[in-house]
Amino acid sequence: MLPGKNLHLTVSILVIVPIALAYGLCPQMMLPWLFDFRADNINLANIFRAMMGLYLGMSVIWMMGIIKSKLWVTATIANITFMGGLALGRLVSLALDGVPGIYFLIGCILESVLAIWGLKNLKKYGTD
Repeated sequence: MLPGKNLHLTVSILVIVPIALAYGLCPQMMLPWLFDFRADNINLANIFRAMMGLYLGMSVIWMMGIIKSKLWVTATIANITFMGGLALGRLVSLALDGVPGIYFLIGCILESVLAIWGLKNLKKYGTD
């Protein structure tokens, strides 16, 4: 398998796993430090821990696409959908809510780049 074929999945894993852990392992400590936002009740902590599970689950799909070439197209489509969905949601928020903090702007850019990169790789390698 070509290294360039998997690079968008590898970068996605390297970006998403630390974010997942920051959101879910200790949201009461990490969220105020990162975003000036408190998860000060059980329901908010539950939401962020569920997001951690979703992010880690998606990362497993991407890892499987790297390891098993038969799963690469599925993993890439999942990656495009995940990153594109996050970017689209951030763009909707930008239009409706205004300009967010710098971390969220960087997130939107990274998510957009990764979704487009995945689309390009799908077009280039999807028939292998």
